[in-house]
Amino acid sequence: MSSNLLKYEKELYKNHISLIAGVDEAGRGPLVGPVVAAAVILPKNYELEGLNDSKQLSEKKREYFYQVLQEEAVSIGVGIVSAKEIDEINILEASRKAMYIALDNLSIKPEYILSDAMSLNDIDIPSRPIIHGDALSLSIAAASVIAKVTRDHIMYELDREHPEYNFKKNKGYPTKEHLELMKKYGIFDEYRMSYKPVKLVLEGLDEKDAQKVVE
Repeated sequence: MSSNLLKYEKELYKNHISLIAGVDEAGRGPLVGPVVAAAVILPKNYELEGLNDSKQLSEKKREYFYQVLQEEAVSIGVGIVSAKEIDEINILEASRKAMYIALDNLSIKPEYILSDAMSLNDIDIPSRPIIHGDALSLSIAAASVIAKVTRDHIMYELDREHPEYNFKKNKGYPTKEHLELMKKYGIFDEYRMSYKPVKLVLEGLDEKDAQKVVE
Protein backbone atom coordinates (compact mmCIF):
# COMPACT_ATOMS: atom_id res chain seq x y z
CA MET A 1 0.00 0.00 0.00
CA SER A 2 1.29 3.46 -0.89
CA SER A 3 0.08 4.73 2.52
CA ASN A 4 2.93 2.71 4.08
CA LEU A 5 5.30 5.04 2.23
CA LEU A 6 3.92 8.17 3.90
CA LYS A 7 5.65 7.68 7.27
CA TYR A 8 8.10 10.58 6.80
CA GLU A 9 5.45 12.79 5.23
CA LYS A 10 3.02 12.14 8.10
CA GLU A 11 5.65 13.15 10.66
CA LEU A 12 5.83 16.49 8.86
CA TYR A 13 2.04 16.82 8.53
CA LYS A 14 1.88 16.67 12.35
CA ASN A 15 4.04 19.81 12.39
CA HIS A 16 1.67 21.55 9.95
CA ILE A 17 4.05 21.06 7.00
CA SER A 18 2.21 19.87 3.89
CA LEU A 19 4.22 21.20 0.92
CA ILE A 20 6.84 18.45 0.90
CA ALA A 21 9.14 17.96 -2.08
CA GLY A 22 10.54 14.51 -2.71
CA VAL A 23 13.78 14.66 -4.69
CA ASP A 24 15.69 11.93 -6.54
CA GLU A 25 17.99 11.52 -9.53
CA ALA A 26 18.48 9.02 -12.33
CA GLY A 27 21.54 8.28 -14.41
CA ARG A 28 24.63 8.23 -12.24
CA GLY A 29 25.94 4.98 -13.72
CA PRO A 30 25.53 5.39 -17.51
CA LEU A 31 28.50 6.23 -19.71
CA VAL A 32 26.53 8.57 -21.94
CA GLY A 33 23.88 11.26 -21.59
CA PRO A 34 22.90 13.58 -18.74
CA VAL A 35 22.05 12.99 -15.11
CA VAL A 36 18.42 13.96 -14.45
CA ALA A 37 16.79 14.91 -11.14
CA ALA A 38 13.17 15.51 -10.29
CA ALA A 39 11.42 17.26 -7.42
CA VAL A 40 7.78 16.35 -6.79
CA ILE A 41 5.25 17.85 -4.38
CA LEU A 42 2.31 15.48 -3.86
CA PRO A 43 -1.11 16.37 -2.43
CA LYS A 44 -1.39 15.79 1.33
CA ASN A 45 -2.04 12.11 2.22
CA TYR A 46 -1.76 11.21 -1.47
CA GLU A 47 -2.09 7.56 -2.45
CA LEU A 48 -1.14 5.88 -5.71
CA GLU A 49 -1.34 2.11 -5.46
CA GLY A 50 1.83 0.38 -6.64
CA LEU A 51 4.03 3.48 -6.81
CA ASN A 52 7.49 2.57 -5.56
CA ASP A 53 11.18 3.04 -6.29
CA SER A 54 11.41 3.33 -10.10
CA LYS A 55 14.08 0.60 -10.20
CA GLN A 56 11.48 -1.88 -8.90
CA LEU A 57 8.92 -1.03 -11.60
CA SER A 58 8.58 -2.23 -15.19
CA GLU A 59 9.05 0.32 -17.94
CA LYS A 60 5.33 0.18 -18.71
CA LYS A 61 4.43 0.86 -15.05
CA ARG A 62 6.91 3.76 -14.86
CA GLU A 63 5.37 5.34 -17.96
CA TYR A 64 1.88 4.91 -16.45
CA PHE A 65 2.83 6.47 -13.11
CA TYR A 66 4.67 9.27 -14.95
CA GLN A 67 1.45 10.23 -16.73
CA VAL A 68 -0.66 10.01 -13.55
CA LEU A 69 1.82 12.16 -11.61
CA GLN A 70 1.88 14.78 -14.37
CA GLU A 71 -1.86 15.19 -13.82
CA GLU A 72 -2.13 14.76 -10.04
CA ALA A 73 1.05 16.16 -8.45
CA VAL A 74 0.85 19.64 -6.94
CA SER A 75 4.08 20.57 -8.72
CA ILE A 76 6.92 18.86 -10.61
CA GLY A 77 10.38 20.27 -11.31
CA VAL A 78 13.09 18.65 -13.42
CA GLY A 79 16.84 19.34 -13.48
CA ILE A 80 19.22 18.12 -16.19
CA VAL A 81 23.03 18.28 -16.07
CA SER A 82 24.93 17.37 -19.23
CA ALA A 83 27.69 14.81 -19.71
CA LYS A 84 30.14 17.68 -20.30
CA GLU A 85 29.34 19.21 -16.92
CA ILE A 86 29.50 15.78 -15.24
CA ASP A 87 33.07 15.56 -16.53
CA GLU A 88 33.83 19.04 -15.19
CA ILE A 89 32.40 18.77 -11.65
CA ASN A 90 32.08 14.95 -11.08
CA ILE A 91 28.91 12.88 -10.97
CA LEU A 92 28.15 13.43 -7.26
CA GLU A 93 28.19 17.22 -7.60
CA ALA A 94 26.35 17.01 -10.94
CA SER A 95 23.60 14.94 -9.27
CA ARG A 96 23.35 17.49 -6.45
CA LYS A 97 23.24 20.37 -8.96
CA ALA A 98 20.47 18.62 -10.92
CA MET A 99 18.47 18.35 -7.68
CA TYR A 100 18.86 22.08 -6.98
CA ILE A 101 17.75 22.89 -10.54
CA ALA A 102 14.73 20.58 -10.15
CA LEU A 103 13.75 22.30 -6.88
CA ASP A 104 14.18 25.70 -8.51
CA ASN A 105 11.86 24.59 -11.35
CA LEU A 106 8.96 23.81 -8.99
CA SER A 107 6.06 26.23 -9.46
CA ILE A 108 5.51 26.34 -5.68
CA LYS A 109 8.24 26.66 -3.06
CA PRO A 110 8.20 23.61 -0.77
CA GLU A 111 8.27 23.93 3.01
CA TYR A 112 10.43 20.83 3.40
CA ILE A 113 12.57 18.52 1.23
CA LEU A 114 12.95 14.75 1.49
CA SER A 115 15.87 13.58 -0.66
CA ASP A 116 17.15 10.17 -1.62
CA ALA A 117 20.37 10.00 0.43
CA MET A 118 21.72 13.34 -0.84
CA SER A 119 22.45 16.20 1.56
CA LEU A 120 21.07 19.48 0.20
CA ASN A 121 22.51 22.17 2.43
CA ASP A 122 22.90 25.05 -0.07
CA ILE A 123 19.24 25.98 -0.01
CA ASP A 124 17.05 27.93 2.43
CA ILE A 125 14.56 25.07 2.88
CA PRO A 126 14.93 22.44 5.63
CA SER A 127 15.68 18.99 4.27
CA ARG A 128 16.27 15.42 5.28
CA PRO A 129 18.30 12.86 3.32
CA ILE A 130 16.86 9.34 3.61
CA ILE A 131 18.97 6.29 2.72
CA HIS A 132 16.98 4.19 0.20
CA GLY A 133 14.44 7.00 0.30
CA ASP A 134 12.95 5.99 -3.05
CA ALA A 135 11.68 2.80 -1.39
CA LEU A 136 10.62 4.47 1.89
CA SER A 137 8.95 7.75 0.94
CA LEU A 138 6.13 8.18 -1.58
CA SER A 139 7.32 11.69 -2.45
CA ILE A 140 10.82 10.43 -3.26
CA ALA A 141 9.40 7.41 -5.13
CA ALA A 142 7.38 9.82 -7.28
CA ALA A 143 10.52 11.87 -7.97
CA SER A 144 12.44 8.71 -8.89
CA VAL A 145 9.79 7.81 -11.49
CA ILE A 146 9.76 11.31 -13.02
CA ALA A 147 13.57 11.43 -13.15
CA LYS A 148 13.94 7.94 -14.62
CA VAL A 149 11.25 8.34 -17.29
CA THR A 150 12.51 11.81 -18.25
CA ARG A 151 16.02 10.43 -18.68
CA ASP A 152 14.77 7.39 -20.62
CA HIS A 153 12.99 9.73 -23.04
CA ILE A 154 16.24 11.64 -23.56
CA MET A 155 17.99 8.33 -24.29
CA TYR A 156 15.26 7.35 -26.80
CA GLU A 157 15.94 10.63 -28.61
CA LEU A 158 19.67 9.88 -28.58
CA ASP A 159 18.86 6.41 -29.91
CA ARG A 160 17.06 7.98 -32.88
CA GLU A 161 20.16 10.07 -33.60
CA HIS A 162 22.62 7.20 -33.03
CA PRO A 163 20.70 3.93 -33.53
CA GLU A 164 23.88 1.89 -33.86
CA TYR A 165 24.54 2.14 -30.08
CA ASN A 166 21.18 0.61 -29.07
CA PHE A 167 20.55 3.25 -26.37
CA LYS A 168 16.85 2.34 -26.49
CA LYS A 169 17.83 -0.91 -24.77
CA ASN A 170 20.95 -0.13 -22.73
CA LYS A 171 20.03 3.49 -21.78
CA GLY A 172 23.76 4.26 -21.86
CA TYR A 173 24.71 1.81 -19.10
CA PRO A 174 27.97 -0.15 -19.51
CA THR A 175 26.54 -3.47 -20.69
CA LYS A 176 28.81 -5.88 -22.51
CA GLU A 177 27.02 -5.14 -25.78
CA HIS A 178 27.30 -1.38 -25.26
CA LEU A 179 31.04 -1.63 -24.64
CA GLU A 180 31.43 -3.63 -27.86
CA LEU A 181 29.42 -1.02 -29.78
CA MET A 182 31.52 1.80 -28.29
CA LYS A 183 34.66 0.07 -29.53
CA LYS A 184 33.12 -0.53 -32.97
CA TYR A 185 31.59 2.92 -33.57
CA GLY A 186 33.69 5.13 -31.29
CA ILE A 187 32.91 7.84 -28.74
CA PHE A 188 30.93 11.02 -29.45
CA ASP A 189 30.32 14.18 -27.46
CA GLU A 190 27.41 12.92 -25.35
CA TYR A 191 29.73 10.41 -23.66
CA ARG A 192 31.14 11.06 -20.19
CA MET A 193 34.84 11.28 -20.97
CA SER A 194 35.84 11.07 -17.29
CA TYR A 195 34.30 7.59 -16.89
CA LYS A 196 36.90 4.85 -16.99
CA PRO A 197 35.28 2.52 -19.58
CA VAL A 198 35.02 5.52 -21.95
CA LYS A 199 38.66 6.44 -21.30
CA LEU A 200 39.69 2.86 -22.04
CA VAL A 201 37.90 2.86 -25.38
CA LEU A 202 39.42 6.24 -26.23
CA GLU A 203 42.83 4.82 -25.37
CA GLY A 204 42.19 1.88 -27.69
CA LEU A 205 42.03 -0.89 -25.09
CA ASP A 206 39.93 -3.82 -26.13
CA GLU A 207 36.40 -4.49 -24.93
CA LYS A 208 37.44 -7.26 -22.51
CA ASP A 209 39.63 -4.81 -20.59
CA ALA A 210 36.83 -2.24 -20.59
CA GLN A 211 34.39 -4.87 -19.29
CA LYS A 212 36.70 -5.70 -16.36
CA VAL A 213 36.47 -2.09 -15.21
CA VAL A 214 32.72 -2.30 -14.66
CA GLU A 215 32.47 -5.83 -13.24
